[in-house]
Amino acid sequence: MLELYQWELSQYSEKVRLILDFKGLDYRKIEVTPGIGQVELFRLTGQKQVPVLKDRNRYIADSTEIAKYLDLEYPDRPIIPQDPKKRGLTLLIEEWADESIGIKGRKALFAAVSQDQNFRKSLLPTSTPDIFKSLVGGVPSDLLTVLGFGVGYSPDVIQSAIASLKQDLEALTLLLADSPYLTGDEPTLADLAVAGLSILLKFPSGPYLDLPASIRGKGLPIFSENIDYEPFFTWRDRLYAQFRRPLISTTSATGSAPTSIQID
Repeated sequence: MLELYQWELSQYSEKVRLILDFKGLDYRKIEVTPGIGQVELFRLTGQKQVPVLKDRNRYIADSTEIAKYLDLEYPDRPIIPQDPKKRGLTLLIEEWADESIGIKGRKALFAAVSQDQNFRKSLLPTSTPDIFKSLVGGVPSDLLTVLGFGVGYSPDVIQSAIASLKQDLEALTLLLADSPYLTGDEPTLADLAVAGLSILLKFPSGPYLDLPASIRGKGLPIFSENIDYEPFFTWRDRLYAQFRRPLISTTSATGSAPTSIQID
């Protein structure tokens, strides 16, 4: 079985999970604990960042490289078109989504978690011990603001990201106005990338992530409650209903809650 080293709330991990589900591939999720888990991941793969896909004795890092690998090794239900023009457009949109929605979505989410301790706690996986949830919820907002400056997330940077995301969602809504998918009549990597990377703006309404049911279908109000973007999120949730497998039990089967990485 394929193994996906991931973070449950990583948009890039979600992009790969959506691709795996679209292709109908069985896989096991392995949750990498930030810090010490990344050290073990580096020992195994030479890569500290998730997602990393293990296929037999091979490790593939980076969500784009994983997508290309899966389309080559598991060609059923292809996600990268053969037609040159559609192929080029698909790869262009996928790369844009990585650099735009993926990066700016994190900045917008940071603003939300900085302002609302209940929202901070609700974003933790359901398997997180209560004592750790209390510690996270108790982190002062002022301290998070200082930490934001430390990683380049100043208020000006965050506001710029939000303004840019608004423009992105407007453009995507226009592209989907008269087409079922971003590049035509069939779903491609472009659709799966955009859908998976958008989870931090508004969570899918179904049971797809190991997060409390109370925040399903919710997100950053500036996006999730804006009727102008409703067509985009309706499209995104329809795509999830079509292709994303819902969570089942906490076993190691496909679609389950993640297993923590083992530290030797």
